[in-house]
Amino acid sequence: MRNLEKDAIEQAKRRQAFLEHGFALFSSKGIEAIRLQDVAKASGYGIATLYRYFNTKAGFAVAIAEWKWGEFFKENRKRRPSDNFENMTAADMFSFYLESFLEIYRKNKALLRFNQFLNIYIQSEDMDDDALDAYRDLMKPIISFFHEMYERGKHDHTVRTDVSEEEMLSSTIHLMLAAVTRYAVGLVYQHESGFDEIKELETLKELLFMKYAAL
Repeated sequence: MRNLEKDAIEQAKRRQAFLEHGFALFSSKGIEAIRLQDVAKASGYGIATLYRYFNTKAGFAVAIAEWKWGEFFKENRKRRPSDNFENMTAADMFSFYLESFLEIYRKNKALLRFNQFLNIYIQSEDMDDDALDAYRDLMKPIISFFHEMYERGKHDHTVRTDVSEEEMLSSTIHLMLAAVTRYAVGLVYQHESGFDEIKELETLKELLFMKYAAL
């Protein structure tokens, strides 16, 4: 009789190996440049084994994104002073939200590079609805947190609510994510005397905070 628990552990081990090696290859060389055969070989398994877990490259790339973003959100929650920010203002939550983008840059530049490659890949591929829905859901934790912050701002008036929640979220998430991504992939002007990328990103954070915090 097969040991079902042992089989489940082995299956999880193989799946994780594919995710880890896929992320390493995709984030360093781009998604379009890497074949699933390359991922299978790097993982130490055959391509047929990989196809048992992921039958399309697009679905595999999105699964990697779900795993890596999930890991980041789990780690980022550890920075919270409490689960639901008791005794903190909406402005405090807004500052935490903006700082989270710098946290990605400091600790997970490879995720930002991978995410940039994924955005490019998705635009060039005819993806099925399930993969697209999973891709769109990646930012749900950020959207949910932002909504909680905005609702708190309606009561304590420490962030602007004369600007719609959708406009504020769109502006801040796109500006911060675009900025940290450009630094992560190296698409920035570099003076011969050098520059301090963290200082520059903190400047953007401060500008957005001043714009939307009602202080």
